[in-house]
Amino acid sequence: MTTIPPGLLPEGLSDRLPPEAEASARLVRRVLDTVAAHGYERVMPPLAEFEDTLVSRLKSMRAEDLVRAIDPVSQRSLALRPDMTAQVGRIAATRLASAPRPLRLSYAGPVIRLRANQLRPERERLQVGAELIGSDSVAAAVEIVNVAIESLQAASVTGITIDFTLPDLIDALAAGPLPLAPEEIEAVRAELDAKDAGALVAISPAAAAYFPLIEATGPFHAAMERLEAFNAQLGGAIDSRIAGLRAIAKPIGWDVTLTLDPTERHGFEYQNWFGFSIFAEGFTGEIGRGGSYAITRADGSEEPAMGFSLYPEPLIDAGFGGEAPKRLFLPLHHDPVLAAQLRAEGWQTIAALTPQENGEALRCTHWLEGDSPRAY
Repeated sequence: MTTIPPGLLPEGLSDRLPPEAEASARLVRRVLDTVAAHGYERVMPPLAEFEDTLVSRLKSMRAEDLVRAIDPVSQRSLALRPDMTAQVGRIAATRLASAPRPLRLSYAGPVIRLRANQLRPERERLQVGAELIGSDSVAAAVEIVNVAIESLQAASVTGITIDFTLPDLIDALAAGPLPLAPEEIEAVRAELDAKDAGALVAISPAAAAYFPLIEATGPFHAAMERLEAFNAQLGGAIDSRIAGLRAIAKPIGWDVTLTLDPTERHGFEYQNWFGFSIFAEGFTGEIGRGGSYAITRADGSEEPAMGFSLYPEPLIDAGFGGEAPKRLFLPLHHDPVLAAQLRAEGWQTIAALTPQENGEALRCTHWLEGDSPRAY
C-alpha cells in the first residue's frame, strides 16, 4: 500500500494560508456587503444534498459529473454541490415559496466538481453571488449587471469587461423566422461557437442564413449595429431582445468595456433570453457570469429569475482583497485596557506568551513601548 505523504491533498484541492485566506474572506465580505446594500439577503445552503434533488435542478450538470457519497443515515446517494445557484433556487421554490416577490438572495461558499479543466485546474472553487427571483425583465437585468459591476469595483477590480449573449437565440430563430431541421440545430450552434463561417455554410442553405450572427460579435456598439441590420432582414423578429440589450448597456459606466457575442452558450446551459460573462484585465478566462433563467416549482411550473455568480480565486491569487494589517506586538505585562483600545482603533495585537518571543519574527509591524506603538 502506497504511503500518502503528510499534508498531501487530492488533485485539484488546496489550502489557503495567511495572508491569502484573510484576503479571500475580505474580498467575499466586500461583495456581500455591496449586494446587501441593494437589499440582497444572505442564505447558506448545505454543502451536500440528495443527489436526485440536486440533479433535477442542475440543467448544466450531469449526475456522473458530481462528487457523490452514500449517506450512512438515509442510505441515499448524496452529491456535493458543484454550483450554489441551483440550491438558492430550491430554497426560493420551497422554504421561501410564500415570500414576497421579487425575492433578493445572496450567497457565498465552496463548490466542488468531479473533474477540472485545463484553464481552471482546481476542483474546489469559491462561488459568491446574488439572485433576483420573481422577474427576468429588462429592469431586473439592469439591476443584476450593475450590482455585479459594483461588487467587483468594491473589491478594487478594474479593467472590467462585460460580454453579453442571447443564449436561446438560435432556438428562437430556428422555431420562427429561420427554420432549421431538428438535426441541424446542434450543428449550427457548434459552428457559431467556433465562428467557422465555411462550416456553417456547408451544413445547408438554411444554416448559411445564420452567418450574420458571426459578424455580430465584438465591441458592443459596432456588434449591435450589425445585429440590428440582421434583425431588419428578419422583419424585426428580435426587436425585443435588441431593445433589452440597449437598455441593459445604457447605464453602465464608461470605465467598463462592453462586448457582444449573441450565440455564446458555454456556461449558459440553463439561461434563457439573456446572459453575460465577466472578465477583468490581466486575467485569463471569465471571473463570473450571470443571466436570466427559470426556477422549477414543486408543482412543475416555472418562476423567472435573474442572477450572477463570481469565482474570485484568480483575483485572490493576484492580491485583490489583500491589505497590509497593522500588527502590534504586546510585551509581557502590558496594559490590557490599552490593548483593547488599540484593537478598537484597528490594530491587530499579538500578545507575548514568553519573554523570548520576537514580535518582528511574528510579522508584527510595530511593538508597544509604554503607551505608544513604535515601528520596527
